[in-house]
Amino acid sequence: MTPLTPPLDDRITGSLVGAAVGDALGGPVEGYTPEQILERHGGRVTGIVGPWNGDAWRTARPIAPYHKGDGHVTDDTLMTHALIRVYEKVRDHLDAYAVAEHLVPELMGRPVWIPELEAEALPLQRVFLAEKWIVTRLHYGHADPREAGTGNIVNCGAAMYMAPVGLINAANPSAAYAEALDIAGAHQSSYGREAAGVFAAAVAAACVPGATPRSVVDMALALAKDGTRAAIEAVAEVADAHRDFESALTPLRRAVAPFDSVGPDYRAPSLDARRPSRVHAVEELPVALGMLLVGAGDYRRTVLAAVNYGRDCDSIATMAGALAGALHGESAVPPDWAKQIAEASRLDLHTPATTLTAVAQEIFTRDTARRRAHESAYATLTGTNR
Repeated sequence: MTPLTPPLDDRITGSLVGAAVGDALGGPVEGYTPEQILERHGGRVTGIVGPWNGDAWRTARPIAPYHKGDGHVTDDTLMTHALIRVYEKVRDHLDAYAVAEHLVPELMGRPVWIPELEAEALPLQRVFLAEKWIVTRLHYGHADPREAGTGNIVNCGAAMYMAPVGLINAANPSAAYAEALDIAGAHQSSYGREAAGVFAAAVAAACVPGATPRSVVDMALALAKDGTRAAIEAVAEVADAHRDFESALTPLRRAVAPFDSVGPDYRAPSLDARRPSRVHAVEELPVALGMLLVGAGDYRRTVLAAVNYGRDCDSIATMAGALAGALHGESAVPPDWAKQIAEASRLDLHTPATTLTAVAQEIFTRDTARRRAHESAYATLTGTNR
């Protein structure tokens, strides 16, 4: 095994740590434009920064009461770790029913440390309404888990925590896509659900030995449907012309804008925002893939590009960080960032990776046995076992 071919455990660690670091870096500048970020910080963000409103974060709108910044992860990481705990319990592939039977109890019954609240609380008390929808529909509404996402606002809420699905299906993008679509049916519909499937597939593609940013994007394009595919194609075409994120910020936003229903003002979405559509796409996934191309897969360049893009940049940087980390392993993630974020967020960033690695290996063994049983049965049916 050469350094250019990181083993599975290293890729899983790199992806999950990389996702958490991207999340924490993007949190304090989420919702702002590149120009506002430049003015607020006297330049581009190059590492961990404090809250946008300084010491007034507790009361300053629209962020209060969340302490975004100073290395605090957001709900993206909290949901990712919650999904890993579901895998730890089930120890097999997941579906929408696993969300109802295991993820919902995690959200509403298992207190964890919430860095942005600086307190131990239920994850349900931190996630936003599009994620609270899961509990409302499944616990209180008793909806069919496969259809519970229908009616929710369409956003990246499901996609943002699907990296574990791609890692469980490492090097098998089509399987990751299918599993994520099933899981996400309990949370999202339309292009929000599609983004979840494509992101999981992209993470799985990043684990293929010899994978490159281009091969990851090509696999995403091969599986994506409708507006999601068109948005990735448009953004990737523009990204290919840039190797410096400063010059790419405006062109990438211009490329994704026709597919993004939120509109130019991130905090004041258009009237038709976040509704089901076959021509729209969430902004976060295409931009994360675009920044992976701009940064040539380098973790630092890719994630800082995503952070300085602004808008929903914690989720963009989470996705970009998961992809770059899966490509190169943990060594690609700046250790000083990871250490500071783990300490500030009071999170063990490595145990979830160790857990998911063990579960992935168990599932692969089980998948192999299932595949061989199918091969044997098929050989008997076709008379090819003689």
